[in-house]
Amino acid sequence: MDKNIASLSLDLDDKWCYMKIHGDEGWETYPSYLNIVVPRTLKFLEEHDLKITYMVVGQDAALDHNGPILKSIVDAGHEIGNHSFHHESWLHLYTNEEIEADLIQAEEAIEKAVGQRPIGFRGPGFSISYEIASVLAQRGYKYDGSIFPTFIGPFARAYYFMTTKLTPDEKAKRKQLFGTFRDGFRTNTAYPWMKDGRSVMIIPVTTFPILKMPIHISYVLYLSLFHPSLGLFYFDIAMRLCQSLRVRPSLLLHPLDFMGVDDNQPELSFFPAMGMTSEKKVAIVGKALEIMKKYYHIMPMGQFAEKMLSSSTWPVYGIR
Repeated sequence: MDKNIASLSLDLDDKWCYMKIHGDEGWETYPSYLNIVVPRTLKFLEEHDLKITYMVVGQDAALDHNGPILKSIVDAGHEIGNHSFHHESWLHLYTNEEIEADLIQAEEAIEKAVGQRPIGFRGPGFSISYEIASVLAQRGYKYDGSIFPTFIGPFARAYYFMTTKLTPDEKAKRKQLFGTFRDGFRTNTAYPWMKDGRSVMIIPVTTFPILKMPIHISYVLYLSLFHPSLGLFYFDIAMRLCQSLRVRPSLLLHPLDFMGVDDNQPELSFFPAMGMTSEKKVAIVGKALEIMKKYYHIMPMGQFAEKMLSSSTWPVYGIR
């Protein structure tokens, strides 16, 4: 197998998802920017000759008016993944029955909307547990991309709580949002996980090797606020180090990596780099992904999982 492969995904969190996690009123009306984000990202990916995975929220797929815009993703040749139905970052606190119900509801809504059953999953807020992995295995999923191996999760959560008006009960639900300090000791390397004879490839969101700092594009944009070249310089070093250590990275994008102050989304001003224009952000994202393409052949997560599973004989790990 080609050692220089990588996967790329976009968590298609809609506007209401950010508002819900942030504790803002009005999210229940499902305000959306999919009509802006999806065409913009599809145009961008076509220009950069990339096929990726879009992680779709089931509730969005269940709304009939979103059907055509979500179908355009599949029509453009991209993969669709399951990002849960209700987009609740406390999914890991659900019972097995609640987890399965959420996954099934999302699967059915997504398949009805786009004609493609998802084979991969990422929990909102990187929520993962033994129970979630077990349900994924039982339902025949090929991969999970929920693990975020970084030490900064608690600091990100503290900053997030400072910018919200959440009640103590709402904060308690989100108490493991972005993970714990011990997540920094998790592996950066994809590995298979077995349950009842079924294998699920666990694909962590890659972080800076050894340091375990984030390297996904939102962080690159954040660093670019301090100096125009800083984020891309940092990203280039990370890609070089991944290659030298034989890490096959899996990175993610967010819708707000493609949206800026000119898109007039004041409710989302808490997200990093939202003071930039969309044109400037898209240009930085493009430069970052061209850097990544220098070192790796980028593909959707499903294809990446298949290549990783078939690459060698693997030890069996568990998720706790």
